[in-house]
Amino acid sequence: MNKTTSQNTQERKARPIGSLIFYIGYFFALGFIGAPLALIAWPLPMRWRFQLLNLHSRFIIFWLGITCGIRYRFEGLDNLPDQPFVLVANHQSEWETLFLQTLKPPTCTVLKKELLKLPIFGWGLRLLKPIPLDRTQPAKMIRIVLKVGAERIQEGISVLIFPEGTRVAPGSYKAFSKSAAMIACRSGTPLIPVAHNAGEHWHSKSWIKYSGELSVRVGKPLTTEGRRADEVTQEAQAWIETQLAEISAIPRPAREEG
Repeated sequence: MNKTTSQNTQERKARPIGSLIFYIGYFFALGFIGAPLALIAWPLPMRWRFQLLNLHSRFIIFWLGITCGIRYRFEGLDNLPDQPFVLVANHQSEWETLFLQTLKPPTCTVLKKELLKLPIFGWGLRLLKPIPLDRTQPAKMIRIVLKVGAERIQEGISVLIFPEGTRVAPGSYKAFSKSAAMIACRSGTPLIPVAHNAGEHWHSKSWIKYSGELSVRVGKPLTTEGRRADEVTQEAQAWIETQLAEISAIPRPAREEG
């Protein structure tokens, strides 16, 4: 266990009271910040719309840190290019879906179409030009992601994809799909890998949050021109796994090579 992992393990403690206070603010913000912002943002130009709606996400991130004793450590933010890019990250919780939208707007997310039907939250999502997925039609789904993803890049909007396809608990492993790399390779767009340990502090199956250091590492752009999507996907996941082994309090699983 390296020094960073050891420190994270010692500082990571359950915060039930802080979690309760967090959710009071979370739902207040959803109704009294998120909803009004969605109404205000509706007629605005695209770039302003993203900046305005991200105020809600920034508040949630800030409020979580204050109420649950979470410190944020961000590394590699200067690796984000000024041009549109494809962003891939491991998926552990709700936190990264909020945070990664704020990194370099405008950024749209590939997400489950059911999320767009949620009151208030779904209304705001629709304004951020997401790429909705219908998991009942996987063959059609990949064609839509590739088509709409390329369109978003042409519009000057970066694309965020969680290539594991679903939330994966800390300490677990799931191979990446290559849809993100396919969009990047076909358009010659750089692919940016991101690693984080958000699931160790914001569990996907528990309301209780944990204190400690939440780390986010942004990798250098991966070149995609003239490369195969599977090759780029493997490089991105290998980089993310290396970072997770260093920042995670929960050990990464051993995997067979080959």
